[in-house]
Amino acid sequence: MQLGFFTMPIHPLGRDWRETLREDQEAFLLADELGYSEGYVGEHVTDLAENITSCMVFLASLAGRIKQMRLGTGTVNMPNIHPAAVAAQISMLDHLLDGKLNFGISPGGLLSDAEAFGNLDADRNAMFLEAIDAVMTIWTGEAPYRIDGKYWKITTERTLLPEIGQGIIGKPLQKPHPPVVITAVAPFSKGVSAAAARGWEPISANFLMPKWVATHRTSYEEGCRQGGRPVDLSNWRVAKSIFVAEDSATAREYARGAGSPYVHYYNSLFTKLVKNGRANLFKEDQSMPDSELTLDYVLDRLVIHGTPDEVADQLLGFVDEVGPFGTLLYAGHDWRDPVLAKRSMRLMAEEVMPRINAALGEEASAAAE
Repeated sequence: MQLGFFTMPIHPLGRDWRETLREDQEAFLLADELGYSEGYVGEHVTDLAENITSCMVFLASLAGRIKQMRLGTGTVNMPNIHPAAVAAQISMLDHLLDGKLNFGISPGGLLSDAEAFGNLDADRNAMFLEAIDAVMTIWTGEAPYRIDGKYWKITTERTLLPEIGQGIIGKPLQKPHPPVVITAVAPFSKGVSAAAARGWEPISANFLMPKWVATHRTSYEEGCRQGGRPVDLSNWRVAKSIFVAEDSATAREYARGAGSPYVHYYNSLFTKLVKNGRANLFKEDQSMPDSELTLDYVLDRLVIHGTPDEVADQLLGFVDEVGPFGTLLYAGHDWRDPVLAKRSMRLMAEEVMPRINAALGEEASAAAE
């Protein structure tokens, strides 16, 4: 199993924006130094706590600074951006990153963003599909394009001057395009099946109950069969909120105590998702009344913390529950204590993952005998 990084940072309101952006950049640089295989970053426009308004701009700020790690948009919220802009910007970003880009996409989940961009009452799933199809047409086709969609019409027919390059959108460095990844947040996700059928790969979100993460495996396998491609679970990524420390007491205090960035993160998500009618994501029993759903219930099930041995044991239990997958994405959170936050990332790479991979290797050897 590989170790990656995924952050949709939720910082305390009032922190200096410059400071939080530098902190988030530093987290990626540290992950790269520690050998994390890939790193993704989310984007939202209308949320002061979620400070990254464009994942593409943020990743561009890391060009030339990241040495080995692949970087991914996590995600470009397709209904909110013109497909021609996405095609051009992702193409440029792929070149800036020397072909080490994964293209993460979604319909976008923040309703205030949808309202700001005028698509709150629209069929955003339909917009998402039309947008990504338009991007693919631009990348695989030739100008002047002639894309006639319900939501976007794209052509350079009247202004095309191919002899000087006018009217032509550049193509990505990776051919035919960067790997496409979607983030899945729903139980029994049909989006995972549809994505797998098209050759795309899933990330299961860190705020989804393990019981529902397990359903993504079935959805992914079904989609692979629909698309006539082999089922390769090494392409499935799962994000988890994890904190590691040398001793259990420090780990628990940082992950669950007063002022914990993990509590802050899930309080923000819990408030948004319950308010927007998506409390089901946090329920192991869908018949559970919303009134019985508490933040502690969510934290108990979604935040893993402890010493390296304790965290490795909890993660191996998680793998037993959801099934095998290829990359564990360590979820980034605000660095309330930078020393402890950095130490957690280091312990995860240097002590937890070797324990996990040793145990998984022993299980595979025993199964083969």
